[in-house]
Amino acid sequence: MSLQDRVKQDIAVAMRGGDGLRRDVLRMVTSAAYNVEKRQGRPLTDDEYLAVLSRELKTRRESVEAFRAGGRQDLVDKEEAEIAILGEYLPEALTEGQLADLVREGISASGATSARDMGKVMGWLAPRTRGRADGKHVSELVVAALATADLAAHDTGTH
Repeated sequence: MSLQDRVKQDIAVAMRGGDGLRRDVLRMVTSAAYNVEKRQGRPLTDDEYLAVLSRELKTRRESVEAFRAGGRQDLVDKEEAEIAILGEYLPEALTEGQLADLVREGISASGATSARDMGKVMGWLAPRTRGRADGKHVSELVVAALATADLAAHDTGTH
């Protein structure tokens, strides 16, 4: 069963079970995916649907930060409940060790030597981490790794 079919099936289950929050969250995902399909003029692949889910998750994480800063705990709780629902459809999150390995592999595979090459590394990493790690966190790891590589190159005089 495709991810999209699973979400549609779970909307029906939520409706029958009276779970309004789950129904609404999954309907928002379906709507966002539909909009992307209309722009592209074709159905989404599972990876593209996963990207839509990841964007929805990212939006809610940003909202949590804003609501927390604004002292709106009621809205923080609602967004976190939505994050938990969306999280059920994402692949298992990568550990810090797995992320560090992927960052090293990405730097090596892309031939990156300095912070200017960050785009190359992120381009290599994005499909491998989508839905499994926060993009902001991945980019922070890449910046740190490239800064270390840049310093090492300067220290050895090879840069």
